Amino acid sequence: MAQRKQVRKLDYDVLEQINLDAAGADVGDEEIWVTVPRGRDPEPTQEFKTFTADLRRIADWLGACGVTTLAMESTGVYWIPLYELLESRGFDVCLVNARHVKNVAGRKDDITDSQWLQQLHTYGLLHASFRPPEHICALRALVRHRDTLITHRSAHIQHMQKALQQMNIKLTTVLSDITGVTGMKIIRAIVSGVRDPYVLAGYRHGQCHRSVEQIALALEGNYRLEHLFTLQQALELYDFYAQQLQACDEQLEALYVAYEARPTDQPPPKPRTRKRRKNQPHFDLRTQMYRITGVDLVAVDGLDVLTVQKVIAEVGTDMSCWPTHKHFGSWLGVAPQHQITGGKIKSRGTAKNANRAATALRVAAQSLWRSDSALGAFYRRQKARHGPAKATTATAYKLARIIYHMLKEQQPYRDPGATAYQQQHRERAVRNLRRKAAQLGYRLEEAPS
Repeated sequence: MAQRKQVRKLDYDVLEQINLDAAGADVGDEEIWVTVPRGRDPEPTQEFKTFTADLRRIADWLGACGVTTLAMESTGVYWIPLYELLESRGFDVCLVNARHVKNVAGRKDDITDSQWLQQLHTYGLLHASFRPPEHICALRALVRHRDTLITHRSAHIQHMQKALQQMNIKLTTVLSDITGVTGMKIIRAIVSGVRDPYVLAGYRHGQCHRSVEQIALALEGNYRLEHLFTLQQALELYDFYAQQLQACDEQLEALYVAYEARPTDQPPPKPRTRKRRKNQPHFDLRTQMYRITGVDLVAVDGLDVLTVQKVIAEVGTDMSCWPTHKHFGSWLGVAPQHQITGGKIKSRGTAKNANRAATALRVAAQSLWRSDSALGAFYRRQKARHGPAKATTATAYKLARIIYHMLKEQQPYRDPGATAYQQQHRERAVRNLRRKAAQLGYRLEEAPS
């Protein structure tokens, strides 16, 4: 018997004025238009500049008009100074997605935008976007800046590779990474004036797969002055960004130490014994993440310390903002959004989203294709059925659910293993086959071994 659909009851009083003391603001680079309820001021819509003194005037004017809450769009970074100032003054600031408050077509300007926001906010039709607490916002700013430093540093690695290629020095052919121990010693020696290929090849690290002869053959080139100058400047810029990256890590460590530790009865993670890899933090990040979360998220297959840091910097540690893991996955943009019309599902794709935490989870999901774990078996099965793109999103959604429950329930992660996952999938398939056989009047029996 088919299940009866649950009929939703519409609230016909939804257009009652809920927020009587609501205001709306359209924030730009040079001017801000603010609208307050009618009757609070002879000119309910006024223009302000974006200097700090003008932001204080806005707060004073809103207080004089009896406004307690204000809605603004989250476009660019222009809204941040006004948001922080109003929040410090005690106002309830509703930061909304610009896609959700599009005005009527053909009537788009700054004045009507502020009036439209004020009207929608009065009727309670706006939903505030998620914004983590202040300490998480500070962490997020540093983590994003750290990613920017890595991006800028990688550009100068390409500049070094280009200069070497122009001199026909095939260092990239014999070394998988020119910024490794062997590559950096050779490049620094070239910049300092060494030209003998065998002397340069003598800087080879003991674990390098190439022999001295092969490296020396690749180091015979045309050492032109202009290319050497380019190589020197690229190396100096690479070293500069490496120093900035270390300084950023020191600032991050100081930020973590200042955070209050979350009480937990779980054993702390074991200290790292392997040598620090490139782009890895210059401090024990895993222990610091354990302090503020209360769980060891790095124990989850596919998640490393930098991935966990990116996710925590974007979503924080308090999962009460999302009622269930489905809401959390939908906010990340990794949960399927069913478009239903006429009782039929027309689309199952995920919404377009530039969420940084979701991007980090997708990268982590792609690293599981060789993992001998339950998550690795899940990724390979989804890839065989739906292809790599959908498998990556589905596995990222599973990682998001694991993180959600670990942070909310303070439970450690235990991997059942790939064999247990495959056995569970087999049992589920057998149950489905037996149910279908029973519906057709047959009985499914296991063949004798």
